[in-house]
Amino acid sequence: MKIGITYRHVVAQKEVEDEIQRLAGKLSRLLKTYSPDLVQLHGVFSKNGHGVANACSLNLSLPTGTLHATATNAEMDRSCREAFAELESQVKKHKSRVRRDYVWKRKRRAAGD
Repeated sequence: MKIGITYRHVVAQKEVEDEIQRLAGKLSRLLKTYSPDLVQLHGVFSKNGHGVANACSLNLSLPTGTLHATATNAEMDRSCREAFAELESQVKKHKSRVRRDYVWKRKRRAAGD
């Protein structure tokens, strides 16, 4: 997986970069079926307006589609974790759609049986 991080109006922190590497490793376990060269993760950290909120925006480009997740929090590492959690749930949903799990879902029994 190729990872690119951009900081806008925010100073890069070593703890946040370590957290990104840890969470990206966790995410890469879900993406084993894709070629590592074709999977790209781009993250943007920015400060929202005049407040103290830090925003984390993640774009994950897969061969079968593009996923986007955003999170805002006062702490950069917290917003990073929230965005990765959202992205992880989107990856699981996307993979089930690609596998067409909804076609193979077992029909429910009738109420009278």
